[in-house]
Amino acid sequence: MPRLALYTFGVLKAPLADPAPLTQEFYDIGETVYREIARHPGYLAHAEAEHGDRGSHFEADWGAWGEFAVPSWYDKGRTAQTTALAATLSLWTGLRPAFDAVHTGLHREALRRRHDWFERTGHPGHVLWWTPDTTTPTWQHGVTHLHHLHTHGPTPHAFTFRHAYAPDGSVGGA
Repeated sequence: MPRLALYTFGVLKAPLADPAPLTQEFYDIGETVYREIARHPGYLAHAEAEHGDRGSHFEADWGAWGEFAVPSWYDKGRTAQTTALAATLSLWTGLRPAFDAVHTGLHREALRRRHDWFERTGHPGHVLWWTPDTTTPTWQHGVTHLHHLHTHGPTPHAFTFRHAYAPDGSVGGA
């Protein structure tokens, strides 16, 4: 049975290392949001760095999730002091559980505040795609699917919650 991969990417208004209150607030709430999402029905796993420190996405060991990658349009820093991004990569049993987790609880509250923390880039902030149950998606897969979504719009290869596709490629959720 295929699993649903979800990649999110946003450009922060300030680097993660910035001690400004809004940056600190975003970083602090992230841990709590992750813990809540990890308990959500249908959640399978998410990419976690082996020994990642704040902002060290590019140097971290992500194991089976592969080397950290970002969309080509990301033009901010790549060091722990200058990285200004938030990215997630996760696996789900289906569209409904992922949608529910993203649009309820603490994550929903965080979504309401996204314009406080993130720049508006004109690019999609998330992409979904179906992956075989024997495959762990990589960061590069996420970037590739996000680029595809931006270039071609929603397709069975890369889609959004609003314009979803079932594993067989038909329009709609699973």
